[in-house]
Amino acid sequence: MSTLLHKKNVPRNIKIAVITVSTTRKLSEDKSGTWIKKQAKKEGHEVIIHQVVTDDIQAIAELTEHITQQICPDAVIMTGGTGISPQDVTIEAVKPLFAKELTAFGVLFAQLSFEEIDSAAILSRATAGIIENTTVFCMPGSIKACKLACKNLIFPELGHILKHIKE
Repeated sequence: MSTLLHKKNVPRNIKIAVITVSTTRKLSEDKSGTWIKKQAKKEGHEVIIHQVVTDDIQAIAELTEHITQQICPDAVIMTGGTGISPQDVTIEAVKPLFAKELTAFGVLFAQLSFEEIDSAAILSRATAGIIENTTVFCMPGSIKACKLACKNLIFPELGHILKHIKE
């Protein structure tokens, strides 16, 4: 079956959770998370939670588990904590929770980033996977990175991914 046929009958109104990982920002200062929330609504989706969590493996893992098991969104979009500094622990917190990993997400994000920021794209560890029946995307915290990932990868494929998860 072609990709076009797969995308023809996909869910349109998707429930999304937005999580920003940051030790320094509060919800009121969360430009990236706020942009994701506004863009999701613009795409016709429902944002059911928007929260900031500190750069701590246990706190990130606990919040992610709580959201995927108790709130049950279709997708979680996480921003921040994907770099290589010691405090960047989003990947270490979330990746062990994946039942399946969407390995192409990080590769494609790096490719798109490379086109914009050259070799600095090598520092990104963006990843995505499935936890329970929820797709989880982890990307850098900059607004530019969020726009790049959401506009080019996440929102165009979210319904398609969800359709396969729910099969």
